[in-house]
Amino acid sequence: MAKTALELTLEEWQGYDPSQSSARVNFEEQAKLKERQQQAWELAHKAARVLREEFGASKVVVFGSLAHRAWFSSQSDIDIAAWGIAPEHFYSAVGSLAEFSPTFNIDLVDPVHCAPALLEKLEGEGIEL
Repeated sequence: MAKTALELTLEEWQGYDPSQSSARVNFEEQAKLKERQQQAWELAHKAARVLREEFGASKVVVFGSLAHRAWFSSQSDIDIAAWGIAPEHFYSAVGSLAEFSPTFNIDLVDPVHCAPALLEKLEGEGIEL
């Protein structure tokens, strides 16, 4: 069982280096975040294949925190825009992506019906899959 600060002996206090503990935790957090980011990319590629093969998408782009790696966090979702999906199949595509992962939300955007500012970002900053 862990000791409180008041229960540590002088030798234990002298051996305690909080910078080492903090560095270890930070390294572990970064490793977990990198693994989560890799999982997100794998899911994004899988989603792109499904959107093309099952829903006729002609172009699929990832944007948001996954595209801007510095923005990616433990709470990040996967933002995808897809061109060429027939309007009557769009919500089926959304439903299909929702079943991909219990860990990630996948948000699908129809670039034909999005705000002009978002469309500009998709075309300028999105990463085509």
